[in-house]
Amino acid sequence: MSNNEDTSDRLSGAFSGPTEFAQMVRAALVRAADEGWPAMVWSDPTFEDWPLGERVVTESLQTWARSGRHLVLLAHRYDALIRYKPRFVSWRKTWDHIIECRLCKNLDASEVPSALWSPHWAMRRLDLVRSTGVADLEPARRVLLKEELDECRRQSSPGFSATTLGL
Repeated sequence: MSNNEDTSDRLSGAFSGPTEFAQMVRAALVRAADEGWPAMVWSDPTFEDWPLGERVVTESLQTWARSGRHLVLLAHRYDALIRYKPRFVSWRKTWDHIIECRLCKNLDASEVPSALWSPHWAMRRLDLVRSTGVADLEPARRVLLKEELDECRRQSSPGFSATTLGL
């Protein structure tokens, strides 16, 4: 039961431009919900141009989220995400127990990959300015990307707290 059948079928090949990139992210999240992917890692310097503020995206995430799921976010900064994606921020607060947000401040923003990884599929933007990249099911590419994301995670610290404690 796909939220958007035409986008969920297009999960491999090259993409070019912000529109195709956003479609790839939407399609991946629909597929993750439909197939019950157990884990995902999202990585981007800021997540500013990801379609995370859209209702269809949070609906897919809501369907995907349940016990046993795990989502890791890696970013150089979260300020744009917090400021411009309130729908996602609200969803993140609800599902804090399955989400791990990490700050990659020890890396230059250009060293933080823009990617979405799962054990079943991976997508990577190779040029952030032009939003070009590739997505596929190839295991070798998924393994290489996961190793790079794991290294970013090792060099990161907790960030983007679900709640703000004040004194």
